[in-house]
Amino acid sequence: MNKLFLIFISLFVLNNCSNQITYSGKIINQNNLDNLNFENKENLLNQFGVPSYIDPISNKYFYFSEKKEKKSIFSTKINYSYVFVFEFDPSDKLIKSKVYDLKDKKNIKFIEEETPNEVIKRGIIEKMFGGVGPQQQISNSP
Repeated sequence: MNKLFLIFISLFVLNNCSNQITYSGKIINQNNLDNLNFENKENLLNQFGVPSYIDPISNKYFYFSEKKEKKSIFSTKINYSYVFVFEFDPSDKLIKSKVYDLKDKKNIKFIEEETPNEVIKRGIIEKMFGGVGPQQQISNSP
């Protein structure tokens, strides 16, 4: 029993001695951060590669990048966490670019828009029992 306990403790200590660095999203370096001035979509794709997400409605490209360092089970440090947003016009010219630092949560602003809730507008009873009632005859011919 003591031998098993000693093996367990030694494995736990050895596991905590190793540093683990985890990257999520696009791995960036200082050169990428210094050269954020892109003229068009082609230059951006050549430098950054395929984006993490493309918004089809507003034609925005999103790149996520995070570096996390884990020293032990109890000690995890996020070195950086960024979201890069690039917006293009219909001719693929860069309109606007922004960088959001997700570590600095004070500067993140949430939009006040809400998705409309059709259940409340129609009424919960109507939503639940909307198909209940006498059947209507639908003709088969056009």
